[in-house]
Amino acid sequence: MFKRIKALSFFVAFLFVSQAIAQNKLNYPEAEKQSYQLFEAKKWPELIKFASEVRKQGIEFFYLQVRTGIAYYNLRRYRNSADWFKKAYTNDNSFDWLQEYLYYSLVFSGRQTEAVKYAPYFSDAMKKKIGFKEIGVTRLAYEAGYSFNADFDNLKTRAFSTEVNLGEDYGEGYFLKNYNFHSVDLSHRVAPNFTLNHNLTYIGVNRETVVNWPGQTSSPTSVNQFQYFINPVWVIGKKLNFSPSMNLIFGSGDVYAGWQNSNSSKSFRLSKTTYSDAVLSASIWSNFGKFAPGLEINTGNVNNSGFVQMSSWVTFYPLSNTRLYFTPKVYFKSGADGTGWNAFGISGGASLGKIHLSGQYLFGTMENFVESAGYVVSNFPGKSDRKIMGSIYYPIGKKYQFVLRYINQNITEKYQVYTDGVKSNTLEYNYLKQTITAGISWNF
Repeated sequence: MFKRIKALSFFVAFLFVSQAIAQNKLNYPEAEKQSYQLFEAKKWPELIKFASEVRKQGIEFFYLQVRTGIAYYNLRRYRNSADWFKKAYTNDNSFDWLQEYLYYSLVFSGRQTEAVKYAPYFSDAMKKKIGFKEIGVTRLAYEAGYSFNADFDNLKTRAFSTEVNLGEDYGEGYFLKNYNFHSVDLSHRVAPNFTLNHNLTYIGVNRETVVNWPGQTSSPTSVNQFQYFINPVWVIGKKLNFSPSMNLIFGSGDVYAGWQNSNSSKSFRLSKTTYSDAVLSASIWSNFGKFAPGLEINTGNVNNSGFVQMSSWVTFYPLSNTRLYFTPKVYFKSGADGTGWNAFGISGGASLGKIHLSGQYLFGTMENFVESAGYVVSNFPGKSDRKIMGSIYYPIGKKYQFVLRYINQNITEKYQVYTDGVKSNTLEYNYLKQTITAGISWNF
């Protein structure tokens, strides 16, 4: 008797659950009706939740994708909305309003290159509305900066010869005083899916060279360096970005040195030297929801030293837009001492109204170090184990943007000792390099 009651209870419960499931089961007309009602009422979170439940029941259609995208868009979760607009666009790309939603959801997601790939296929009216041109200049920018050594006076008067017990040997040190730089950026689209970026930078460095042999003498020395950077960008397939680059560095500098005359007297003079360095880079990255992973490889010859540097990163957008993001990045380097971990960095940004703030913290062994697809190359003597940078961006009108940066970097260089013309001893010294830059960009 008990077994019969138990089986009957189980059967009744099964019927109840089956009926409840059947009542919640939606068909296409009902899904269309309820999603439209939520859309008209602008109940965006409820619409997103309802669309998710509908898809679990195997129902999917064009307007459900569109409404889901618009719901995310109005919540400013642009990276989520872009994926739904792309799906809807694949089904029907004839609507101007969908083209506009797709374009701006990608732009506001930080996926400008993907947006540009779609734009050539938009209607003429929409191209005009978003200001799209298949070829032509897209951006022009100028930035200038000043860097100074906060410890210069102390280093210039420091008794290095005593610290290394110089005696009759030859000792010298090149102490950075300051430098200024000027940088011009130009970006232009040469084809709908092909953008070319250029940068030309001039750096004027002022140093003080101190020579001990055995007395001390000194002379101001300078370096004039030019750097040309070229960087094409493609979107391969639906969202794989590929960007090779080349950085050519060439310059000239003063060398202050002494020599011994035939009568054993010592003389000193300035002479000019020239140099050239080159760095080749290639990077790839893509977008997956709130994450954008990437890889980069750099190879070059800097300061007569060949190297290969590799890096990997993941950018995380917790709000599904560019108002807040974080990018941890790890660097590896291959050189004369083998391959290993080189440095680690964390960068990020946040928007407060119109103002956008970004920052970067790097630590590790940064010598002949390459950042940002070869754009920034630390090719001056010395190495760094820490770098902090902060930037403030402020838009001026619709097309202009002002930027102000501050960089604080710890540098290690060497006081070098020569015995009979051969390097015999070194003494490392540290100083703090501080940089302030300002610039303006014009987006066409």
